[in-house]
Amino acid sequence: MESQRSCQDCIQKHNCQRIYEQLGDSPCESVTLKVILAFLLPLIVFIVSLAVSGRVLSKAINIEGLQMALSFLLALLVTFICVFITRIINKQLGLNK
Repeated sequence: MESQRSCQDCIQKHNCQRIYEQLGDSPCESVTLKVILAFLLPLIVFIVSLAVSGRVLSKAINIEGLQMALSFLLALLVTFICVFITRIINKQLGLNK
């Protein structure tokens, strides 16, 4: 119902279907892989490495604040390394256009 109200005010309401068809038939390459590599992969790597380093350091360090800080720093380091490797791979494959 909300979309019908916004469509009534739209200048392109009569051409909407044609515009979406043109966008779908665009000859440009898909950006899905780039979005996954740029945003989703580093986030997943950070969360996983934070969880793993937290679990490993909980057995080695008894001070909770130090354990949390080291886990965070280790997760950041792993994430930066992942981003760096991803950029190198993208350059080699020519995905950085």
